[in-house]
Amino acid sequence: MVDSLDSGFPRLRSSGFTRTSEPTPRYNCIAWAANDDTMWWWPAPNRYWPPDTPRLETVDSFVAAFATLGYSRSANGDFVAGVEKVAIFVDEATIPAHASRQLENGRWTSKLGREIDIEHHSVEGVCGPAYGRVGCFLERPRGSSARLPQTSKEGSLSDDPT
Repeated sequence: MVDSLDSGFPRLRSSGFTRTSEPTPRYNCIAWAANDDTMWWWPAPNRYWPPDTPRLETVDSFVAAFATLGYSRSANGDFVAGVEKVAIFVDEATIPAHASRQLENGRWTSKLGREIDIEHHSVEGVCGPAYGRVGCFLERPRGSSARLPQTSKEGSLSDDPT
């Protein structure tokens, strides 16, 4: 895991991070950014995706998914008291690859694939070969009462992301 952290996230060690969970394949980074640790979110068959949201691997589809939770686009990832932010990361082809959520202390939290959750000091800490760069930021009032929409599944969900 140490080698993959260094190669996939070359800025992570220098920006600082703390491991906050044991590895689990139960949920992924998109679910974790949406405050859901019960299922794997992805716009693919047999995965959870909010109802009436396009099942496409595009930034607009991910923005629409988070809009079901009360998020809207934000100009940046700067910390603002009372505001919860999410960063959507994209690869070189601008396909979403990761999401992080900003915590009340201004740091960020990420789920690293099927592995661990971490708290990282800056959003740039997880930029790099593994997840690319931030494609957009989203925000909503912290403590928003928006809840997860009813489950929209195509088939059954499993722990295997493939």
